[in-house]
Amino acid sequence: MQFVDDARVQVYLMTGFLESGKSTFLAETLPMDYFRVDGKTVLILAEEGEVEYDPAMLQDTNTILLTVDEPEDITYEYLKEVDITYNPERVIIECNGMYPVSKMEELDLPSGWGLIQEICTVDARTFGLYVANMKSLFADMVRNAELVVFNRCNRDMPLAAYRRNVKAVNQATELIFEDEDGDEIEDLFDEEMPFDIDAPIIQIEDMDYGIWYMDVIDHPERYDGREVKFRGKIMKSRRLASDEFIVGRNAMTCCEDDMTFLGYVCRSKHAATLKTGQWIEITGKISFAYHPMYRDEGPIVKLMHGKGVPKPEDELVYFN
Repeated sequence: MQFVDDARVQVYLMTGFLESGKSTFLAETLPMDYFRVDGKTVLILAEEGEVEYDPAMLQDTNTILLTVDEPEDITYEYLKEVDITYNPERVIIECNGMYPVSKMEELDLPSGWGLIQEICTVDARTFGLYVANMKSLFADMVRNAELVVFNRCNRDMPLAAYRRNVKAVNQATELIFEDEDGDEIEDLFDEEMPFDIDAPIIQIEDMDYGIWYMDVIDHPERYDGREVKFRGKIMKSRRLASDEFIVGRNAMTCCEDDMTFLGYVCRSKHAATLKTGQWIEITGKISFAYHPMYRDEGPIVKLMHGKGVPKPEDELVYFN
């Protein structure tokens, strides 16, 4: 599947573990004015959930409901037959949570079809259990999701930690947290940081790097023009200028074979003397500007002071 903005047939991919709220989300969203289309919608279920779709709602939204026994039954030939038989304007695939989403993303689509959005739903009550035992499957679900919806939440849950688990895999995704009634919970993450945000130099301990990294992304206004001190590993790239390098740390997104390097672009006249893999403690001032490494605006750390440090016993980033 490829993301296409002007597809003749718009394809939406719904993912999430069993009873995560996929069917409830779609049953509530299909009748909404903003989600209606003039043509026909085909909804393909690759998993029978606990929620049944109301025939009256399906008729009102001009939706055809199809089911398959296994996700493997959704093939190019199957979708081509759907195209010929129903001539849909939109196709929504509700995917089995135990089936790797990456395999579904590799599926060839008929001519004129294009993926518009991937959405993942999560039952907050069982998230900790699933992410502990099926982390690789969950990472596969959210890696390319544009929207992740945590439902059945309450403020006593460690929602900030849940959010960091998702952002470690997919920084760009939008997250929504809903309570038992389906209402969005707001003002969740005005949490106190585990470091002194008001200090003249914000000092980041190794254990807090992940939390700080995410907070810079979410609240750049807190750090623009501020001085910060942290430790990380140096990385170089041909896409960087001669006075630039990256300092960061590895995050394990799902398993030891699936690491993501979380780092920021730094600038220094001494950049050429630094080597990839070297560990360094830097003090620098943060500003925000467009950079090709981010493909967007992001933090640029101007080095004020730096010194080599030993590699820590634990190099990984944590988000709890």
